[in-house]
Amino acid sequence: MFNDLDTVFAALADPTRRAILAMLLEDDMAVTDVADPFEMSLAAISKHLIILTKAGLISQEKRGRVKWCKLEPDALRTASVWMQGFGQFEPVNLDAFERFLEVELSATDDP
Repeated sequence: MFNDLDTVFAALADPTRRAILAMLLEDDMAVTDVADPFEMSLAAISKHLIILTKAGLISQEKRGRVKWCKLEPDALRTASVWMQGFGQFEPVNLDAFERFLEVELSATDDP
């Protein structure tokens, strides 16, 4: 269980990966669309997507010639249950998580 938690928390530790998760809250996206807002190579974005996939936070599937990414919200369940054990945290609410990510991302965009 702790290896899974380590993987999820490590994936969430990076602001680019959190931004990708926030984008995928809206809808499934093609890898190239995920990469568009970032000032990094497609190869760098692909590495972030691999980490998110290995953590179970997203899934990827090929549709025709295009690779698509999909958010897997249940992957946060183990982390949520672990945090609830401390009695200080509410269960993960994806709407609240989305609002949190939007605030965090807007804070990182400010100079």
